[in-house]
Amino acid sequence: MAKRVAIIGSGASGLAAIKCCLDEGLQPVCFEKGTDIGGLWNFKEEALPGFASVYRSTVINTSKEMMCFSDFPIPKEYPNFMPHSLVIKYFRLYADNFGLLKHIRFRHHVDHVKPREDFAQTGQWDFTYTDEEKGQTTTEVYDAVMVCIGHHVYPHYPRDSFEGIDDFQGKTMHSHDYKDHRGFENKRVVVIGIGNSGGDVAVELSRHAKKVYLSTRRGTWIVNRVSDHGLPVDIINGRRAELAWFKWLPLPLKLKLAHDNLNKRFDHALYGLQPEHHFFGQHPMVNDDMPNRIITGALVIKPNIKRFTETGVVFDNDTVEDDIDAVIFATGYRFDFPFIDKSVMKVENNHVNLYKNVFPPKLDPPTLSIIGLAQPVGAIMPICEMQSRWATRVFKGINKLPPQVVMYDDIRQKAVAMSRRYYQSPRHTIQVDYAPYMDELAEQFGVRPNFKTMLMSDPRLAFQCYFGPCTPYQYRLMGPGAWEGAKEAIQTQWERITFPTKTRPVPARSGGMPGILKLLILLVLVVAIISKMF
Repeated sequence: MAKRVAIIGSGASGLAAIKCCLDEGLQPVCFEKGTDIGGLWNFKEEALPGFASVYRSTVINTSKEMMCFSDFPIPKEYPNFMPHSLVIKYFRLYADNFGLLKHIRFRHHVDHVKPREDFAQTGQWDFTYTDEEKGQTTTEVYDAVMVCIGHHVYPHYPRDSFEGIDDFQGKTMHSHDYKDHRGFENKRVVVIGIGNSGGDVAVELSRHAKKVYLSTRRGTWIVNRVSDHGLPVDIINGRRAELAWFKWLPLPLKLKLAHDNLNKRFDHALYGLQPEHHFFGQHPMVNDDMPNRIITGALVIKPNIKRFTETGVVFDNDTVEDDIDAVIFATGYRFDFPFIDKSVMKVENNHVNLYKNVFPPKLDPPTLSIIGLAQPVGAIMPICEMQSRWATRVFKGINKLPPQVVMYDDIRQKAVAMSRRYYQSPRHTIQVDYAPYMDELAEQFGVRPNFKTMLMSDPRLAFQCYFGPCTPYQYRLMGPGAWEGAKEAIQTQWERITFPTKTRPVPARSGGMPGILKLLILLVLVVAIISKMF
């Protein structure tokens, strides 16, 4: 009989988990406390406690070819950077295509997940949940558990840490509860926090409010969605060849190249945004409009708030802004798993011990996985899928985890590396780099692209994979779960990237590099790769 796997949540990670269970012949049962799939991306007019939330104007920060599931390309008609409505539409297409909905129990709240008394022998779990429609609480036995609730559920709201805030007569709220500009017209607003949410909210309100002040302790580096030649930034920067040569540069040269490139569009110091830390020491903000709003005076960058008054705020540089109507805390989120028994794992200061961000190292057998607990510089959906592909094979016993001492050492090494790279902050406990982390996971069960083999069998495909964007299809070319459509998906990815913007016929440009020269360059590059690999 197939092992039964309980999956908590039906967002991006939950859907991938269901699909991967089915691929491995497991029996998934997904528990969703809401009424629909999509998790974070399922927009609601009102933010609800215990649910992730997006605002009306939310647009995803990663392009469609980099964020899609590896065996289900996003339609070419969709824009490269999709609003939340199209992200949800894609999830529904995915769920319908693979028959996932019949495995989901909606309005089922998970209360407690605890190892059974015979866990050491069976690896089984007592899984207690409440059917909210019937009002019934039930405990069932499952062979494995996949936790897929993400890390945008519980707002970090440090309201009480600000002196004088109880005397402030204006409105205060967390960005989790922000939906749109309505109600802020002609108001004077302060936004606290300079992550992606803080940037989005401040920019949007600056078009409707009387004045918006964005308060930041550290500043930030800002990356545009649109990169060279109008292409998505992660398509340009997500190429294996570029990552390979950039990796070997000395850090000072890396920083100079990165900072010079970022300051080409606008000088971060001139705009009051430049942080003390370097570009690689913080998760950057993705925002296309902020410098435009600053240069028009609609948005003003300010330092951290020293204290509140009854009608305004005093900043660290002792400047004062009075007649403030509202303050929005865009101060991020904390993650937690309150339903998991404390004997299994505990979250402390936004930190939890997980082997490769997935498995609690002390569990033996390893029948519980955390899916989607990562903050990538890149797309999260393919990461959730890759984690799920690995986890389901571990549940089946096909792939084994190393001894505990090895797992704890890996966790320790990554924590040290993270502390050296990033400034200390609760948001920097689950950082990963997209391509290196995807490769690391892929190696665990044999699906990392083998360029030696590829160069011999299909040099053109090898060239496309190495010098083109590192799209998720690469991890379906070989090994367990190989997809026969992966090669075609890679060969047609540029058509899907360029199709949405080619809405008006434009004459083709003449000239360009002669075909024979392109061929010679290709041969030189292939020889260079082969010589390096052998």
